Formats: sequence, structure tokens, C-alpha cells
Amino acid sequence: MRVAILTDIHGNRPAFEAAIAAAEAAAADEMWCLGDLVGYGAEPDACVALARKHATVNLAGNHDLAVCDQISLDDFSPGAALAALWTREQMTAEHLRWLGSLAPTGEESAIGLYHASPRDPVWEYVLSTLLAELCLDAQSQRVCLVGHSHVALSFSRRGGEPATGETRSAGSRLELAEGEWLINPGSVGQPRDGDPRAAWLLLDTQAWSAIYQRTDYAISSAQAAIRKAGLPDSLAERLEYGQ
Repeated sequence: MRVAILTDIHGNRPAFEAAIAAAEAAAADEMWCLGDLVGYGAEPDACVALARKHATVNLAGNHDLAVCDQISLDDFSPGAALAALWTREQMTAEHLRWLGSLAPTGEESAIGLYHASPRDPVWEYVLSTLLAELCLDAQSQRVCLVGHSHVALSFSRRGGEPATGETRSAGSRLELAEGEWLINPGSVGQPRDGDPRAAWLLLDTQAWSAIYQRTDYAISSAQAAIRKAGLPDSLAERLEYGQ
């Protein structure tokens, strides 16, 4: 089965639509979303509607949980907290109820799914081999997918050796048949690895392989929506730079 793995959409409808179209063009059989459908961006209802229509699996991210008032905003940056409050006021009651029903963890085809990490599904940023090693120790599945950090990367451990990891660019291929893996597809709606294109992963669960993908989208449209909504201009500016 070919699965498109998407995460960290953050209310960026143009990026989400472009990634969905690219996944369909790549003949993906299913789509799994690892959380943070909302937050930062100005079109949360549209993104929730797209996820409900296209994704077989949806997790909750920390921004989703905050918008649904399930976790405190105290640990959010001022801009993120402001965007969460704005999103909470803008979304329809139906979409808020659906978003509030999601969990930050899951499992499909013997693959662990976590918004942030196997150790802390809501908050932990796995950006170092040390943290990856701890997560590989904690995870019960051989292969796990995570989001949250907004950086496309992978960590692996084979035959009792220490974990290794690296950031991944478009076209990078992973052979997953052996070893333990912790994989982040990068962010659809707000990449932070210097590449502003929407990031996602095409996973083949039969061949045990995966290819990192980047998709162009109308960044100016996402920026215009943020500015029209009166959200902090920094949330619009950063999209242009992949930061």
C-alpha cells in the first residue's frame, strides 16, 4: 500500500491542497495526517474539511489540542497562542468537535504514529540522535512516524549500533526493511528547514520504502489570508523562507 504521510498543516489551505493533489498524482492509496491541522494559518475550517474528506487517519497535534482547550496555552509562544485563540473563535462548532475527538497517537499497518514522539506524543521535538535513541528505546513498533518539529528527517538504528540520523531533501529514499526507524516527513504548512515548499512523505508499506517529497504551492495566497485575518505578519513572512 502506498501512503501519503502529511503533518503540520497549520491552517495553510493552499499548501494542503497542493500536497493532496501531488499525493493523488503519485497514486497514493491512503493519506495519514499526523496532527496540527490548525494553528498559525488563517484557513482552519478549510483544512479540517480537507482532512476529513481525504485522510484515512488523523492525529491531534499540540496546536489542535490547544484550540480545543484540552491543553494550556501557557507553553506557547505569544504568536502561537494568539493564533490559537483566533482559530478557536473562527472555527465552526462541528469542526471543533471533530478536532477535539482526535488523539495524538495511533497505529496502522504495524507502524507507530505520533504527533511529536513515542515518549511524549504532544510536546517532544526529536531533532538529535540522543533524543532519537531514547525514542527508539521507548517505541514498541519497529517503524514510527512523527511530526511536530517541521523538519524533514529520519533516524535509524541497526544491529545494536548507535542511532544515526540526518535531514532529508526532496527525492531522498529510505529502505526500511531492516532496523528501527523514526521518520519525520516535514511540514506541509510551515516548513522550517529552509525549503518553503510543502513537505510530505510517500511510504510503501509492502516494499518497506519511503521517498521524501516537496510540492510547490501558492505561498502568496497563504500569506494574504494570514494578513487579511489580522494575524501576526511574522506568520506570513516566514512561509516565504521555509522558517
